[in-house]
Amino acid sequence: MTIRATVEELLRRIGEGDPDKIAELYAERVDWQVDWPAVPSGTVPWIRPRSTRADVADHHRTLSAHCVPGQGSATVTAVLTEGADAVVMGETSQTVKSTGKRFTIRFALHLTVDDGLITRHHVYEDSLGVAEAFADS
Repeated sequence: MTIRATVEELLRRIGEGDPDKIAELYAERVDWQVDWPAVPSGTVPWIRPRSTRADVADHHRTLSAHCVPGQGSATVTAVLTEGADAVVMGETSQTVKSTGKRFTIRFALHLTVDDGLITRHHVYEDSLGVAEAFADS
């Protein structure tokens, strides 16, 4: 599978929402970074250190468990590939169950694919905006 095909399959599986199917596209060990700076705040349950395929599945389960079903959206505006790397750019929105607050953020997702499996998953997003949606008024 090409790098682009792997990325497109990842996006398709994320859209379907099956954490185990999503995780199948990742290597057993993953260079994972979702929060910037790299200090977990503890505010957003799915933003924390991860490094394995099982952690990838848990990330998606945790994200789903804390957001209102049917209220999430994502738009991909570009997919760029160069060698083993891909960058996905877009915008996503979710509503947090515990607060009812909605966040909308732009993102860039940097992936590296080796031998058909994703080995790097770095997201650049407004993590503060997500954390603020978890904050009580």
